[in-house]
Amino acid sequence: MLIKKRYNSQMGGFALTTLAWIICCISIGLPQWRVWHFQDPEVFKPTTAFVGMWRVCTFQHNDNFSNIRICHRYNYHDTFIPLDIRVTQQLLLVASFLGLVGKATTIISLWNVCGGRVRTNTTYNPFGLSGILNIIASSFLCLAVLFNYISIILQEGIVFPPSFNVPSQPDTQEIGSAMALAIIAAVFFLLSGTILLTSTFPREKPMHSKY
Repeated sequence: MLIKKRYNSQMGGFALTTLAWIICCISIGLPQWRVWHFQDPEVFKPTTAFVGMWRVCTFQHNDNFSNIRICHRYNYHDTFIPLDIRVTQQLLLVASFLGLVGKATTIISLWNVCGGRVRTNTTYNPFGLSGILNIIASSFLCLAVLFNYISIILQEGIVFPPSFNVPSQPDTQEIGSAMALAIIAAVFFLLSGTILLTSTFPREKPMHSKY
């Protein structure tokens, strides 16, 4: 209880860092970065495709009139991937890595502080590095979201291979849920970084002699 009272802000920063990193990883793996709407040339019905950073998923109709989700993976080395997705892939990976390192350094700092390895009256903030890493991770996520948003606004297309059965240009496209998760992760990284950078240590009361 004493540790929680003395370092509750640092604990809160660590909790936000962990939550931000988890949400960041989830957003990276989801395909719902861009939602494409187009007319399926085979069945002549409106079709939706989720265009992510690492895969594209489409919904195809079978004989039972139900939708089957089919996903096709791609990576950085595929030549049909446009430059904006390549850049966004790198930004997301770097943000995830920085968030992981920031989380690890926060754990180490908490261990040192709670174990008495760092003097509480020192002017050095052992959580400073963690805070800086989290803020940088937040900025990288914001850049990734910005690149994706600009591509959606400009209605940019992607020349997928014919086997994907996805047109190079949709009729309409909109923001997906993965992009919203990335924004939430960026906000949490920014909040945790600010908390850790501005956190202060409770000073120990000096011992006064009775005489």
